[in-house]
Amino acid sequence: MRIQVDVNEAMQDYVADISLREPDVLKELRHRTSELPLALMQISPEQGQFLSLLVKALGVRKAVEVGVFTGYSLLSTALALPADGRVVALDVSEEWTDIAREFAGRAGVADRIDLRVGDARQSLDALLAEDGEAGSYDFFFIDADKENYAAYYEAGLKLLRPGGLIVVDNVLWHGAVLDESQQDSETTALRAFNAKVRDDKRVDLSVVPYADGLTFALKR
Repeated sequence: MRIQVDVNEAMQDYVADISLREPDVLKELRHRTSELPLALMQISPEQGQFLSLLVKALGVRKAVEVGVFTGYSLLSTALALPADGRVVALDVSEEWTDIAREFAGRAGVADRIDLRVGDARQSLDALLAEDGEAGSYDFFFIDADKENYAAYYEAGLKLLRPGGLIVVDNVLWHGAVLDESQQDSETTALRAFNAKVRDDKRVDLSVVPYADGLTFALKR
């Protein structure tokens, strides 16, 4: 029997009440980001905690994050890494990533973060060109411009070791992927990306309707 719980605001509050263990530094970052015009780009604290759990459960030592914004997901990952772990973080904005740098320093994990500002496609190409980097990463998180999801995904597959995990945010796009009247570049790119990963035999796949939709692709 299929049972589905209505995840309304009251249920979300209950889930947070019984599970959320948000470190003070992440809480401060969330409040700081809430004052920005693009605050909706920040992931929820529950999602950040979920990423941390994945990083720990998989024993991640090397990670990549495409799309940093002010750094909530980045800090969630960095805090979960071992002391000698590293996350390469890619974003186009100096302004937003300055906040991420500040809070990484306050959290004591600045030495675990290699933050590279610029076009993420070029940054990924440069990373792949470095000796020993291809096939050496454990975890790859994508939460950036939707039109380039497919390019980021392909780079992720090259950087990951077999058994490495790609996690992709916003794949349901607030339900717009189901609305054929929505033909903007972001929505159409996400539809194409979702179909691409569905048919990709290089990975084992699960799409979870959590938050705004998360894709989990495990490299075979």
